[in-house]
Amino acid sequence: MESDNGINWREVVSRPLRGDTSWPLSSEVRLEVAGASARGKVQPYNTDHYLAIRLGRLQETLISSLSDADLPPRFEEYGYAMLVADGLGSGAEGARASRVALSALAHLAIRYGKWNVRVTQENTVDIVEQGDFFCRRANDAVTEAKRAHSRLADIATSLTTVYIAGDDLFFAHVGHSRAFLFRAGALTQLTVDDTLEELRLRAPGPTSLDQAKRDLTHVVTQTIGGAAEGPYAAIEHFHLFPGDRVLLCTNGLTDAVSSEEIADVLTLQRHPDDDCRRLIDLALEKGGPDNVTVIVANYWLPTFTVESDAIADSANIQPGADSPARL
Repeated sequence: MESDNGINWREVVSRPLRGDTSWPLSSEVRLEVAGASARGKVQPYNTDHYLAIRLGRLQETLISSLSDADLPPRFEEYGYAMLVADGLGSGAEGARASRVALSALAHLAIRYGKWNVRVTQENTVDIVEQGDFFCRRANDAVTEAKRAHSRLADIATSLTTVYIAGDDLFFAHVGHSRAFLFRAGALTQLTVDDTLEELRLRAPGPTSLDQAKRDLTHVVTQTIGGAAEGPYAAIEHFHLFPGDRVLLCTNGLTDAVSSEEIADVLTLQRHPDDDCRRLIDLALEKGGPDNVTVIVANYWLPTFTVESDAIADSANIQPGADSPARL
């Protein structure tokens, strides 16, 4: 039977549905990540810790009267968090601080569970506020840990975290561990050290050391657990490009290995496991004055292709909130 306009109604009813085939970038991004840690040659204990977490959302059809052609396939999207912490304190006590801080953050991610794996202009502020909240709660956890024993009264830790969702990267930083971006042969330091040396360079004049902690040759002016009211956690945001590499490390690497040497290792584009081991070996070969911890991550999109000139243009990072200063 035909309708008034001559179209067979059965053809109209049975016509395949046109679903939305555009999936968010958070479902395409892949992060290849590795981490390693080693005790320095002059340190009796390794007080560093590291952590990488994948946070995701899932949609999967279990049963339906619709045909498979009318439904989307199994859908997954992810965000990625990477963290390094350098515990401060005499002897093995510092390891307690870095351990407590990272464990607290891993549990907080589950407890509060608001994982913005799709970043929009509207929720960027929420992500920054949640990052600040998590840092303060980690500070509370370390402060509480101090009460367990008199030998823990002076513990604290540095903390550097990176969160990647889609092509957005947020980083929060307290202390003297660092985060770097390697893009098109250029190494960029994302974080600014919270140390007395850096503070004097940026703000000449008298400096309050009420909350400062000493770590070998550094006086660290901001820490997790250093004061009950918590530190100021610098949180920044910018965009990633496929092929970018992200490095997090404690100062045991950067005190011993130059930025040029770090860039040389990352240039070879080996697996992150190999690069982590090579960077640690370099630090130990140069005397290993402190514990050294590194996380290396490769950021990529399976379907992405681009001309090399476009990547080179994107490497011209300029200082600013959305694009950190280049080394």
